[in-house]
Amino acid sequence: MLTVAVLISGAGSNLRALLDAVADPGFPASVVAVGADREADGFAHAEDFGIPTFLVPWESYSSREEWGAALGEQLDVWKPDLVVLSGLMRLLPASLVEAWAPRIINTHPAYLPEFPGAHGVRDALAAGVTQTGASVIVVDTGVDTGPILAQERVPVLPDDDEHSLHDRIKPVERRLLIDVVHRIATGDLDLAAESTP
Repeated sequence: MLTVAVLISGAGSNLRALLDAVADPGFPASVVAVGADREADGFAHAEDFGIPTFLVPWESYSSREEWGAALGEQLDVWKPDLVVLSGLMRLLPASLVEAWAPRIINTHPAYLPEFPGAHGVRDALAAGVTQTGASVIVVDTGVDTGPILAQERVPVLPDDDEHSLHDRIKPVERRLLIDVVHRIATGDLDLAAESTP
């Protein structure tokens, strides 16, 4: 059974979808803890499923490195096989990424390497493209530059705004995330092999 820790910053819609998936007795993974960098609405989903939560408040630390070290200490308590970033709006320090590599994955609301960064949906609209997408990647020390594990195209409609487009990307992100976690758990997807240049 693959054990997973999920890190969030907000409402945790991807977290909720993953918790719903792992609640199926046939799903080969379990979520052992949910952490956040601030008080997050998504903690309510963890509570619904009886999953322990932990908080490592960003503002309590003087540097990204200090915050990352504290986050690493919390992850070490749970010793998950996999860490899923689910809307965590902080860049992890390189030291933490390297300590856990390649066992940290993230979703992104664009068809990487197109439109990396915090505003992938907005940037796609600004570029006037007719399609964008969703991706699941291995987290490396860059910004959305890690190996791509899964991705799928999503059309941009003529009347889309940031909210409507993101609303259509999110279900694709969730489906890809659940599939990737399942494939890692069954051994169909080898993160070490995917991360080897």
